Amino acid sequence: MDLEQNLIIKIAWYYYMEGMTQKQISDKLNISRMKIVKYLETARSHGIVKFSVRANGEKKMNLERQLMDKYGLNDTYVVPTTEYNLNKTIAKAAAQYIEGKLTPNSYINVGYGETVSHAIRYLTSFLEVPVSFVSLSGGVTFYASSMAGMRNFDNSMDLPKFFIVPSPLIVSSQGLAEQLLQERSVKEILDMTELSDYTVIGVGAPDRTATIMKTNQISENDLILLKMNGAIGDILSQFYDKDGNKINSDLHQRLITVQLEKLKEKKNVIAVAGGPSKIESINAALKAGYIDIMITDECTAESLLTL
Repeated sequence: MDLEQNLIIKIAWYYYMEGMTQKQISDKLNISRMKIVKYLETARSHGIVKFSVRANGEKKMNLERQLMDKYGLNDTYVVPTTEYNLNKTIAKAAAQYIEGKLTPNSYINVGYGETVSHAIRYLTSFLEVPVSFVSLSGGVTFYASSMAGMRNFDNSMDLPKFFIVPSPLIVSSQGLAEQLLQERSVKEILDMTELSDYTVIGVGAPDRTATIMKTNQISENDLILLKMNGAIGDILSQFYDKDGNKINSDLHQRLITVQLEKLKEKKNVIAVAGGPSKIESINAALKAGYIDIMITDECTAESLLTL
């Protein structure tokens, strides 16, 4: 075996078996990324690496195709269901999906939610191109804590940029919300969301697991009232009914956020959500057309197809 073939096998092993990125392999072997790409293609074309679709892989592809057909989605990504930290598993899948789509200097809108926060953390851990993140809502404390502890980038790459709406998520009155939404510093960030390449959102259920509840933005009594008004889920802290229509609530008048009606106008809206408690919430959001791309788990996908 000559030295070049040995190198090709080593690169293929690092990439496919150890999950290393092209940049990581490039740094490890002191070889340009262009050569890494060339050698990976050689490995595929010469049969050094062979692919086969396993039975569970076929099941996954069928689930994805059926979800796309049922809800008119542009794309789906279904991962195996786990009993431990399902939200983080789905978040990792979302990070991998988004990373594969990014081009240098992309802008990504970021929703208010725990699973979305995990996805962005994972994404920044293996980013190889400079990107910018734009918040879709107020809530400086939440977004700042989400960014804490993110990967420290070396000087060879521009740091990700974060543009956060400089306001609380919920204010005391409708009048104050209207004033804040006209403030230049707030309006500039919200205007940026209209031009972003991707929009990443979570889908919440109206229960104690909702991020808006866990961050003490609303009380348990508020949640009970929302459910009495027909709330079945929330996106960007806006609660909607079984058909995806936003319910009447004083809360919605006091939010600093992109409105659900405007969400439909965004490019590549990616929902990151799963789990038994969110089946009805996700179904309603999909029916309403808020979502273009769905990242979820197998059990959630199967349940959605039975509705």
